[in-house]
Amino acid sequence: MASAFKPYVSDKTKLKEFSCKAILLGVFLGLLFGIGNAYLGLKVGTTVSASIPAAVLSMAILRIFFKKVSILENNMVQTIASVGEGLAGGVIFTAPALFLLGAPPSPFRIFLLSALGGILGVLFMIPMRRYIIVQEHGKLPFPEGTACAEILKSSETGKSQAWMAVIGIAVGAIHKLCSSALYLWNEVVSWVIVPFQKTEFSMDCTPSLLGVGYIIGPRTAALLFAGGGLAWWIIIPLIRMFGEGNMSIIAPGTIPIAQMSADDIWSDYIRYIGAGTVAMGGILSLFQIAPMIAKTFRIGFKELFQGAYEAQIVRTERDISLKWLILGSVFIILTLWLFPGLPMNFLTILLLIVLGFFFVAVTSLTVGIVGSTSNPVSGMTICTLLVTCLVFLLLGWTERIYLIAALTMSVVANVAIALASTTSQDLKTGFLLGATPRSQQLGEILGILFPSLAIGSTLYLLDKAYGFGSASMPAPQGTMMALIARGVIQGDIPGTLMITGALLGLLMRLFQLPVLPFAIGLYLPLSLSTPVIIGGVVSWFVKKISTEANQRGVLAASGLVAGDACTGVFIALLTVAGVIPASQNGFFPNIVSLGVYLLLSLGLGWISLKPPAFLAKKNA
Repeated sequence: MASAFKPYVSDKTKLKEFSCKAILLGVFLGLLFGIGNAYLGLKVGTTVSASIPAAVLSMAILRIFFKKVSILENNMVQTIASVGEGLAGGVIFTAPALFLLGAPPSPFRIFLLSALGGILGVLFMIPMRRYIIVQEHGKLPFPEGTACAEILKSSETGKSQAWMAVIGIAVGAIHKLCSSALYLWNEVVSWVIVPFQKTEFSMDCTPSLLGVGYIIGPRTAALLFAGGGLAWWIIIPLIRMFGEGNMSIIAPGTIPIAQMSADDIWSDYIRYIGAGTVAMGGILSLFQIAPMIAKTFRIGFKELFQGAYEAQIVRTERDISLKWLILGSVFIILTLWLFPGLPMNFLTILLLIVLGFFFVAVTSLTVGIVGSTSNPVSGMTICTLLVTCLVFLLLGWTERIYLIAALTMSVVANVAIALASTTSQDLKTGFLLGATPRSQQLGEILGILFPSLAIGSTLYLLDKAYGFGSASMPAPQGTMMALIARGVIQGDIPGTLMITGALLGLLMRLFQLPVLPFAIGLYLPLSLSTPVIIGGVVSWFVKKISTEANQRGVLAASGLVAGDACTGVFIALLTVAGVIPASQNGFFPNIVSLGVYLLLSLGLGWISLKPPAFLAKKNA
């Protein structure tokens, strides 16, 4: 399928791409998204994808101030800007653990760790592009990358396609404002099912997740939902049933199971099972792509020793050469090892190389399945931290310096994983549009530097103002990382849970079912799987009736993702400025929230099948 694919801009066409205005606007938006997402992630444990908001803002800003702007320049802006969100997610999920353990790195060290880790993630991902992006085209949906490409293409057509996206953007933005700024209804709704061991039904009623479900389709959405359903409606009730009346504390839990809510059981036990399943899915996936990675390196070495080889590659297939990938990676690794004051010895660096490259491969695949928003980067970082701490424990390295070394390495690894995820999604957008991969890759590297400079000061400011681990700034992932590292070094390892998850992933493969979508559903909160399956069902119904209608639905769903994400970043900035509270109960009860969301889902299907009459006139 990849060989027959024709991008929006032909490989023979030359358009402006890596221009000054695109770089400057991309850097500015990247800084904006980086700071806003740093606060949001530390506050609520999640970040907002920046690719689509950056694409929409790029189209608006560039077309206001410049007469001629190419679609590839717009793509370059979103490529550079998306780095800020990825970098923020990579740092804030790990670095706060060092603050909580009383060993905060200086702002300069945070800059060094984040910048070098980010560049390493981009470099590690590049050799996999030709397999994950090109060879697997049509198999990996890349929901946000595809949505971003559709948004950018819709701006070029000027016909009904653009209006479908605009309608989606407007509806997504209005819904987000009503739920997260005006607080008319709750964004996340949940009900405790008391007769069924007090487990829960919950749903994150955000337009972006509905759009993601529509784009990835019913099969992948169903696998995600199956993983969440197994966790919340089978495993959690069983744990509560067998723990009823037992007042003993079972690690890694901190209170008796009889006193736990469903959320507590998921947080203390299920997430470790899910992390083990994700790891097994990653191992199996890496075996699957290993031949293509080897082939990619063989082609790269040919390029390295034959200087004229690059001239034979068409524009849309040109990556940064392997020569620079090797030199850049070696320089970064040596800097992390030898730079004064960084507590990483040779073994830590070796683990960083092996685990970092492994999970870069895994995240590049998982982001193709579920998109950046639902990609379980923190689960991969947990696995990295667990393996590192376990090795240290086996060697008898239980002093505090090794605990700090493991967490410092995890900061670099998490940033690398997050940036590989962002790079993979952006390169998919570029592949669909006909961008030059090398230009995008250079844009990603350039976009890392400025957010890296700002992120350290932002962390110190927020820690001083609120205190990490407090009710105002809980830093949930960082708190968990600190607990895991301390617990493993002290010999308290949730190994049984991890192994159980790995065996569950192996059983899924024996049944010839995709492991990673199921594993991601198992690891993530149920509230993220339920809206995705609704989007998948709407997609199945529309596609069954009309393929043309399904294409309109993809545009409308892309608009929902864009409107929700753009407005989410705007709301995050208002929250940082203190204009609106970070959270508040909705005015209407949960049933209203669910009802509005179901109407939104029906509206997505209806507008796909029966577009408004004025759109037909615009096509005429």
